[in-house]
Amino acid sequence: MAKVYDVPADILINRLAEFLRNEDIPAPEWAQFVKTGTHANKPPQNSDWWHVRCASILRKIYLRGPISVNELRSIYGSGRPVGYGAAHHKDAGGAIIRNAIHGLEKLGLVTKIEKKGRMLTKQGTQKLDRLATEILSELIAKEPHLSIYR
Repeated sequence: MAKVYDVPADILINRLAEFLRNEDIPAPEWAQFVKTGTHANKPPQNSDWWHVRCASILRKIYLRGPISVNELRSIYGSGRPVGYGAAHHKDAGGAIIRNAIHGLEKLGLVTKIEKKGRMLTKQGTQKLDRLATEILSELIAKEPHLSIYR
């Protein structure tokens, strides 16, 4: 059985975002107006950015869990240019990450561990591993030399 780190992240995140869209994980009303952090100049251009961010957070929790909201803010943050000087790191917005995690908790994919952060449930791990196995099978059908990862 393939694991999440055996398949390309972009394919997995897009497929996972499609799954979350079908599971009806709701985006807040304000999601279409907000920037993703102080480092961003404009709101995201992708109209489906909420589900993509939720899928990305789910993958990060799989790879690095247990992980706190503050650590995720740092991961999703970026450099902010300051005049002619070097860019300074700015964290991403916490409300986006918290609301995404709450939606994933309602689906039963993520659970909270006291004083450590969020971690995937058994159901969440199984879902991601099954999805990774499907993706790897499709990639092997296209490119047989990838069968060493099976």
